[in-house]
Amino acid sequence: MPTNFYFNQFPSSQVTSEQLLVEDLVIESMQINGMDVYYLPRRVVDSIDMLYGEDPIKEYRTAFPIEMYLENVTGMEGEQDFISKFGLEVRDEAHLLVSRRRFRSTIPLQRPREGDLVFIPLLKNFFEITFVEHENDQAMFHTLGRGRDANVYVYALRLKQYEFSEELIDTGITEIDEIAFKYYKRTKLVLAASVGIGSFTPGETVYQGANLSSATASATVYSYVPHSEVIVVNTRGTFGNTTLIGASSTATRNVTTDVVNYSDIYEDIADNDRIQDEWNDIIDFTESNPFGTP
Repeated sequence: MPTNFYFNQFPSSQVTSEQLLVEDLVIESMQINGMDVYYLPRRVVDSIDMLYGEDPIKEYRTAFPIEMYLENVTGMEGEQDFISKFGLEVRDEAHLLVSRRRFRSTIPLQRPREGDLVFIPLLKNFFEITFVEHENDQAMFHTLGRGRDANVYVYALRLKQYEFSEELIDTGITEIDEIAFKYYKRTKLVLAASVGIGSFTPGETVYQGANLSSATASATVYSYVPHSEVIVVNTRGTFGNTTLIGASSTATRNVTTDVVNYSDIYEDIADNDRIQDEWNDIIDFTESNPFGTP
């Protein structure tokens, strides 16, 4: 039996003044009790890897300030921190609420997207959106009805602490970019002491090749020890034992030894080298088909 035509407080075809009032109060309460964060939309610059379901190369070039409400106020959720055979893993999780109206008026997207980042200045850390919930109890599912276009007042975001993997974060906001810069995987290039001119500058792009546009390898300078070594991040390609050129300083130095990866700090407790050695003793790769009959 339909509701009374004259006293229908939950019309499905329009948003009532009462619903707008509740939404205004929700936004105001978030601005009073919430916190300022930055929303970083993901920008895909390569094709999607359909096998692993991920973007091989992701960039985050913009950051939009917006207020959100942190639900788990007593501490991070998730599996927390632990050391596994693959090193130290931090699996902190957070739950945030954001107003739908404020999101659409502040950020040029229809809705928050899985894979985008949220930077929380209070925690000085990045969190990746893993799921966007739009109709749970915390999102006030049936407060004064749903209204036009299933209008609910907030999005509930589930996030996990972000694990960096060569993604570029360059938003133009100093606080964000400087913190992200420290998380990048670092690589040390050992230089010839007496070959080359000039000095590399932290933050500049260095490359190997005829020019930057056709470089065989490129990276960003993290730090530089004169005539000894340069530590780089955001590596693209493979560096070899040849001339390294600074894009802005025009410095040139020769790379003399193999690259040293600074990210393998837990390599001594990992099994990958041990498994590789055992594998080499079992499988004879000189055979054309070591797994079967030629």
